[in-house]
Amino acid sequence: MIAHLRGELARVSSDHAVVDVNGVGYKVYLPVKVLSSLPAEGDKVGLLVTTIVKEDSITLYGFSLEVQQELFELLLTVSGVGPKVALAILGELEPGDIISAISAEDYASLTVVSGLGKKTAQRIVLELREKLSEDMKLGAVKSKSLSGPVSDAMEALVGLGYRRDDVKRVCDEIVSASAGIPAAEEIIRRALGMLAKE
Repeated sequence: MIAHLRGELARVSSDHAVVDVNGVGYKVYLPVKVLSSLPAEGDKVGLLVTTIVKEDSITLYGFSLEVQQELFELLLTVSGVGPKVALAILGELEPGDIISAISAEDYASLTVVSGLGKKTAQRIVLELREKLSEDMKLGAVKSKSLSGPVSDAMEALVGLGYRRDDVKRVCDEIVSASAGIPAAEEIIRRALGMLAKE
């Protein structure tokens, strides 16, 4: 199974990207939010990947954050929700909003996603409210209190194996020492330098 890809972004389409890894092009389907945050074609890119194998196909679905991937895989456990619907949900809603809606049993918040009806939204809430881990719920609460770049940077650093407590402390230091909130890439760069010295 392919778990992640790192390579050159060969091309981007409306629903997928092709990542060139040592001369082999991997077609990866992505949520719209991830597609819109990709670097320019020809630049380096890294994606977390969920591989779905069927009798007649092997399909890759990519994500920039662990929480996106976890939610995608959870959504697929809901009867009537396939990869296309799961990608649409992640393409229109932030992970924290999805988790909050499920935790609060607020299925109406999910129906803003085009193609997602009331019955399917109710089924998602019903089937997933007990499956959400405490870490995911806690992450949703924390992300509500953080701006996007800080939250994105923290998730990326935790995904690289750093402890969440250390990541939060370092990111807080960076934000408090900056005029305004830096871009996620800048926070990650500076945090990696600080964490490497510890």
